[in-house]
Order: sequence, then C-alpha cells, then structure tokens
Amino acid sequence: MSTQPLSILVAGASGFIGTPLVHALRKAGHHVTTLTRSEPRTATAFRWSPGTRPLDPAVLDGADVVINLAGANIGKLPWTDSYKQQILDSRVQATDTLVEAMRRAANPPALFLSGSASGVYGDRPTDVLDDDAAAGSGFLADVCTKWEAAATAAPEGVRVVLLRTGIVVGQGGGALAPLVPLTKAGLGSKLGTGGQFWPWIALEDEVGAIVHLATSPDAAQVSGPVNLAGPEPSVADRITKRVAQDLHRPYLLGVPAFALRLVLRQAADEMLLSNQQMVPRKLEESGYTFRHRYAESAVDAAF
Repeated sequence: MSTQPLSILVAGASGFIGTPLVHALRKAGHHVTTLTRSEPRTATAFRWSPGTRPLDPAVLDGADVVINLAGANIGKLPWTDSYKQQILDSRVQATDTLVEAMRRAANPPALFLSGSASGVYGDRPTDVLDDDAAAGSGFLADVCTKWEAAATAAPEGVRVVLLRTGIVVGQGGGALAPLVPLTKAGLGSKLGTGGQFWPWIALEDEVGAIVHLATSPDAAQVSGPVNLAGPEPSVADRITKRVAQDLHRPYLLGVPAFALRLVLRQAADEMLLSNQQMVPRKLEESGYTFRHRYAESAVDAAF
C-alpha cells in the first residue's frame, strides 16, 4: 500500500462494492470524499447530477485518485427497453461528467479507476479471457465498450484503469441476492446446464483489488483493462450448489435454459447462461494476493 495517505474521490460510494471500499480506504488512512445524488450529509460528500449539469472541477482539487463505480443496477429485472437505456446512460453519463471535470480541473488526478464488467466479453464458451481480450457482442458488451470509451477519453497525463469486474459474491447483494431467497425457499437449482463459466470474485477481493490498484506502488504501472475475477475458474453449478449446502437446503431441481429465457428474456443469456472464463493476469502480476482462490471459499465467507 501507499506509504503516504492519498486523497481519493469515489463515485458510486453507497453501492454494494462502494460502501465497503470507502470503509477499507479510510481504514487504511486515506482521505476519501464521495459524490452523491442526494443532499450531502457530511463535509466529505459532494452532490452531483450526471447528465443534467457539469461537476464543479473544484471537487477534484487535490484528488490523487478518482474511482468511478456509478451505474444503475443490472440485476434489477426485467430489462425493459427503457431500463436498458438507463443501464447504459447511467454509466456513460457519470463517466463523461467525471472526465469533463478532469479536463477543466487545474490539477487533474494522476489515476482514474473506472468501472467496467465481465459482460464486455460477451458469451465466449471456448476462450480463456486475458485482460486484453477483445470485446464480444451483446447488450452488456455494447454497454461496457461505450463505458470504457468514455473513461479512456480522460485528459493526457491521467492513467486510466478499467475495472472489468466479474460476478461479485458477497453478503447482502451481488450474485447471491437473487439466489439466497430462492434457495431458502427450497428452490435451489442448476441454471441451464450449470457448466457455464461464471467469472466470480469474492466481495473482499473485489474491494481489496481496487484498493491495491488505487494505492499500491506495485500497481503504479498498471493501465488499461484489468480483470477482477477469482484466480481459479468455476462453473455456475459449483456456486449455486455451494449456496444450497451453506444454507442446508435441498438442491434437487434444474431450470432449463428455455425456461430462464422465457422469464428473463435477454438477461438470462447475458447474466446467467453466458460463458466467461476470465483470468486476472495483470492483477496477480502486480502483486495482488487473493484472499479467496476458490468460488466455494467466497460463498462460504458470505454466510
């Protein structure tokens, strides 16, 4: 970690990842300010309205690092046409707003960590996906491609890292949010064949990796896309089965792909049935040590 406290601005600070991230950064001694769409409740929070009005560049004064996790929840279903537009706009507009403020800032930050997701790769059943693998096709791939393009428009001199986050496994949200109530109700089941690779990452490692990339001297040369996924690949069935085991509930059913598509439409293929065998090469090469190397460990830690 950095030997000197850093000034870090976080957008999306109240979310599933942002909340523990802010806590971890402050615990490590860094000065953290946040952006909020509601009325600020503390002196370290600033109000913003992406897509409506520019962000005062003075908010960035003194910031060493900007971390952008803002965006509408893709787990909110169904994906209507209007909500799909919101998923895209919320990410691109937030990123555009931050980048424009950097352009107008007297002293822009040295580092911009901007969100992206495993969805950028699309469905790739036969590929092992390195950090620099090309984008795939589909709705989420299109969203992530535009999101990343907005971030890489940051002014010259700002090092940009794109956080290609996988399926986050942790308590209170992420991948487990829809699985836990269904499993508790005795409806734990294999999704499709269950053999599709899910690019899982424990919430603890998602936060730890972002802290590492933002503050560690070992990560000072990292730029561009970085895969945030566990080091040992896992298929979906291992994760859903482990949830049932940890909750001491039956795991007897199987939901065929056609049934998932009937209920969830496009979201079924893009979120549950797609294959993305991501490998976190850049993250490990920069010296990050995973707390949870296996998906089962990540699930266990969430309960």
